Amino acid sequence: QVQLVESGGGLVQAGGSLSLSCAASGMIYRINGMGWYRQAPGMQRELVAQITDNGNTDYTDSLKGRFTISRDVLKNTVSLQMNSLKPEDTAVYYCNADLFTTRWERGTYWGQGTQVTVSE
Repeated sequence: QVQLVESGGGLVQAGGSLSLSCAASGMIYRINGMGWYRQAPGMQRELVAQITDNGNTDYTDSLKGRFTISRDVLKNTVSLQMNSLKPEDTAVYYCNADLFTTRWERGTYWGQGTQVTVSE
C-alpha cells in the first residue's frame, strides 16, 4: 500500500502565502515524478506543478512566478510554496506521485486533498 498525505492548506487573504507539503509512504521502490493538481468547485482537476526525480520542474503557465514546487527525494516529500495568492486559486489541492512499488510495478497515486481558500 502507498499513502500520500497532504498538509498545509487553509484560509488566507488575497496576496498572502501558503505552503503545502505531501509525504509519500508505504511500499515504495522508487518515485519518478511528484506533483500538485487542484480542483475548484465545478471545474476539472488541473495540473499546478510537477517535478521529476532529477529536479526538472513544470508549471501551468498562469502560475509561473507565484508558485514554486520542491522535492526531498530522500524523504519522499514534495512541497508547494504559493505566493501572491488570488481568490481564483481557491481549490482542493491534491498531491500526486508516479512511482514503482516494486522493480516492475508502476502506478499513479493520489492524496486525499487539502483545501485552500483565498478570501478577497
